[in-house]
Amino acid sequence: MAVLKGPRVLILAGEASGDLYGGALAVALKERLPDAEMVGTGGPRMKDAGVELLAGLDELAVMGFAEVLPRLGFFWKLERRITQLLANSSVALMVAIDYPGFNLRIARAAHRRGVPVLYYVAPQVWAWRPERARVLAEVADHVAVILPFEVDFLKPYGVRATFVGHPLLDREKEPAAPAADRAAFSRHWGLDAERPLLALLPGSRAQETRRHIAVFAEAARLVQRARPDVLPVLARVTTLPAAAYEREGLPVVDDARGLLRHARVALVKSGTGTLEAAVASTPTVVAYRTSAATWALAKRLVRVAHIALPNLVAGERIVPEHVQEAATPERLAQDLLPLFADGAERARQLEGFSRMRESLGTPGAAGRVADLAIGLLGSRR
Repeated sequence: MAVLKGPRVLILAGEASGDLYGGALAVALKERLPDAEMVGTGGPRMKDAGVELLAGLDELAVMGFAEVLPRLGFFWKLERRITQLLANSSVALMVAIDYPGFNLRIARAAHRRGVPVLYYVAPQVWAWRPERARVLAEVADHVAVILPFEVDFLKPYGVRATFVGHPLLDREKEPAAPAADRAAFSRHWGLDAERPLLALLPGSRAQETRRHIAVFAEAARLVQRARPDVLPVLARVTTLPAAAYEREGLPVVDDARGLLRHARVALVKSGTGTLEAAVASTPTVVAYRTSAATWALAKRLVRVAHIALPNLVAGERIVPEHVQEAATPERLAQDLLPLFADGAERARQLEGFSRMRESLGTPGAAGRVADLAIGLLGSRR
């Protein structure tokens, strides 16, 4: 393969999971193309990997139909800035990571200018808005998908897709920080190592945290009434202020990955965190709340039987999931309590996680996506 020197790669992510995947991809690209220049949108992982950020997660992390409306001015300005970058500079490749409401628009602009587009983490067209699959086929030169069923779903639409494995599996190779074992983790965060932990993950966006944190905290208090030995612990996203978590009066840690590894049970907002809990083999209950307007639209558009990723990947109900009005502290606590015992429900989840994990592929997703990127750069050259 010819050595490519100094290509400019545009990498666009808009949420915490995208930043995680984009950071790993940027590292893999730098290993293959040391002179590559990377610019884009994302968070601390991408910045640490050498990506020059045009906007950060605190500005980008907006989810839902109604929630986006107050931020339209910001997104229009950012879109103009990025399309000008595509028009006026030597961008050799665009990598879009999920975030379809914004990224598909930029992908179309890149396609019109002859810039190859690699879409990493396909929009969930199998869940809602299947017309986006046709847009994806039109604007993306290749799509790197991370769920095993997505290739077959996208193929009839003409999408060129490759299953690269789930990027969460790559984290198993990362050193555990700040503490690998339970005792060290507890010492670091000032927790009682003898008490079973209930991990609370209310979300990675400010609006998600506001909607879930009080419900999660109340569910945890109900669990404690029945099991006083249980210690609920909140996982904080470092891009959000500590005050948002501390007002609940529960211990807070900045290491969700470590917390999930050492927790006995987890209560997790629907999203990537549910898959992280499953990969960590932590029995889980899933909940999700959004605005009334967004929920009204979602009920008419969403076409899947499950919202939790472990359930979607497995094609069966492994973990309990509660949405909107059904996500009450009482119902959540009722499902959480049996998981602390070594009983049938805990065993059923763990067995389901094992089957689900096998379908996620093998570690190395970032490297495989980087190789796809190199291929697109080489074909353009």
